[in-house]
Amino acid sequence: MSFTVAIVGRPNVGKSTLFNRLVGKRLALVAEEPGVTRDRREGTARLFDLTFTVIDTAGLDEAEAASLEARMRDQTERAVESADLALLLIDARAGLTPLDRHFADWLRRGSTPVVLAANKCEGRDSEAGRMEAFALGLGEAVPLSAEHNLGLSDLRDTIAAAVGDVTEPDQSAAEADQDRPMQLAIVGRPNVGKSTLVNKLIGEERVLTGPEAGITRDAIAIEWRYKDQPIRLIDTAGLRRRAKAVEKLEKMSAADTQRAVNFAHVVVLLLDAEAPMEKQDLTIARQVVDEGRALVIAVNKWDLCPDRAGTMQALSDRLERSFPQTRGVPVVTISALRGDKLDRLLDAVFTAYEIWNRRIPTAALNRWLAATLERHPPPAPGGRRIKLRYITQAKTRPPSFAIFCSRPNKLPDSYLRYLENAIREDFDLPGTPIRIALRKGENPYAPKK
Repeated sequence: MSFTVAIVGRPNVGKSTLFNRLVGKRLALVAEEPGVTRDRREGTARLFDLTFTVIDTAGLDEAEAASLEARMRDQTERAVESADLALLLIDARAGLTPLDRHFADWLRRGSTPVVLAANKCEGRDSEAGRMEAFALGLGEAVPLSAEHNLGLSDLRDTIAAAVGDVTEPDQSAAEADQDRPMQLAIVGRPNVGKSTLVNKLIGEERVLTGPEAGITRDAIAIEWRYKDQPIRLIDTAGLRRRAKAVEKLEKMSAADTQRAVNFAHVVVLLLDAEAPMEKQDLTIARQVVDEGRALVIAVNKWDLCPDRAGTMQALSDRLERSFPQTRGVPVVTISALRGDKLDRLLDAVFTAYEIWNRRIPTAALNRWLAATLERHPPPAPGGRRIKLRYITQAKTRPPSFAIFCSRPNKLPDSYLRYLENAIREDFDLPGTPIRIALRKGENPYAPKK
């Protein structure tokens, strides 16, 4: 079955816990304090024989217009409008609250079908709250405990009855593989415009934005297409220096952002034109490259930059001096708020993705190795020259090479950097991480084991 279920309810009733249970992963941040979830997050849920899209939403709360809470509620309302079914979750142990009644009335006035579920039903003290739920006028509440994995079979039957038979078209394995999206993560310091950039790229207010720093708390993945290319766009929380991240929730957000980088294909590091390439930006860039991801640098708020030539020169000098291990990282100047040069940014992303996936024939590599050794032979520690016999590309993503040599433990790191830079320049691999592994060739005169 193919349909969408939006989980809604007041803050701290267990929506994110149920979301994580349905998708089988800890995708959404969960903490004891209310209001952790701010943006809506989508995932693929598997509930016995049902497979559907589930949306975790921010807690419904009454708020003044233009406030952060009001923008969070607007995101929840959009999720309900786009869903085939709304799952209203209440806390059975706390019983009904005025907020539960208020938002049940709001859901009844809408066109989206509603299923009522009572969470935290693992003990006897939940029975009274579950009985109170009849007053909402949404029928009997499905008793469950998302934390203890109880009541999901009843939830499955209720959801299946509510959505009816919605079948999805068959898709061959080849078509599914061809339609596999590129994972694109947007990272950077807080308040550099990551969420604004995501909204401008997809053409809708999909994630929360505002003047407050740190609005985004967890990594939000959005399925999107650009020029018929499927993209999984990931908006992440801003990364501060570890010494400044003292609160538990901020540490959880940073860990969630790191996971997004680990699973991304291309990472866009967003900078602020008013303070480009600070120490924290370099730290983030090194984390991306150490993880082996393709990197693109975007300088945001370029329309507000008073000295563009000086800023770009200072940025180039800082990259050359502090980040020499990945030469040729593409740098694109943009304005996320105005939508300036976003096509150039995406062109740079696809170019970086193609380079990250590039494979070089073994014959070309060995011709290159012979010419490189002739131009600059390896050192001869102790008077014995190290022989580099053969090179092959072990894998892509990122381009990784294996060189068979006589004494791999004696080859200095400086010569490895020389080989890496030569591969990057001669085979046109700018900006992408390159891995070189040294392997000892077999001695034909050594006794066989």
